[in-house]
Amino acid sequence: MGGGALADQTALITGGSGGIGTACARALVAEGARVVIMGRRQELLEASRQQILADFPDATVEIAVGDGGVEADVQKALDLAHGLAGRLDIVVPGVGGSGFAPFLQTSVEDLRRDLDLNITTAFIAMKLAAPMMANGGAIVCISSTAATMPFPALSTYCTAKAGLEGLIRTVADELSALKIRVNAVRPGLTRSNATTDMFANPAVIDRFLEQTPLKRTGEPDDIAAAVAYLASPASSWVTGQSFAVDGGQELRRNPDLMG
Repeated sequence: MGGGALADQTALITGGSGGIGTACARALVAEGARVVIMGRRQELLEASRQQILADFPDATVEIAVGDGGVEADVQKALDLAHGLAGRLDIVVPGVGGSGFAPFLQTSVEDLRRDLDLNITTAFIAMKLAAPMMANGGAIVCISSTAATMPFPALSTYCTAKAGLEGLIRTVADELSALKIRVNAVRPGLTRSNATTDMFANPAVIDRFLEQTPLKRTGEPDDIAAAVAYLASPASSWVTGQSFAVDGGQELRRNPDLMG
């Protein structure tokens, strides 16, 4: 790749085969970065890689098959990324998710699953990556508007994303000594693999649009643009923050889909 705000930098994205993960990889590549995308399914990672290379044929895009919740898998992906050019500059811990269930039907196992999926995966990526980021750099996590707004039937997800943002603030404070900035993007309802069922239901989308001042749902590129900003020198004086990219939904509320 030639120039760009991220020229000569190397990035790792976990959860990299999803809609948001792939869009983030594309956005970083467009700014000149080398990128490794990590996920559990090789065929999905390879499809994402080919999509990006179709638009940026000279880019360096590699894949790492593994589980973002397993330290050895994450370390292997970090080693691959660092080995591309002897440096690691950007990490995007993108693993996350949940399932809908009323609170009284939610189990302790559901809570532990969501804490692991949304917090532990980011903890692992940040803890293992920081010692490898010799030039400083940027960590950009993927949070959710559920971190700040209650969402009926998503109690464990709201808890996990709120916990993630608490982790981010403390880690940002500590890693500032290594010149590593730590931030998050807080998406509203965004089209992705995880939201396919919601987007297939026009009534659900209408409920969200009622609470969204800009009157549209999000696309992966909306989130990726914010990630690219937080990864770039343009945000060099920004750390410990979580930016809502939600069409203004946080000005209102989440819809009650249980009703």
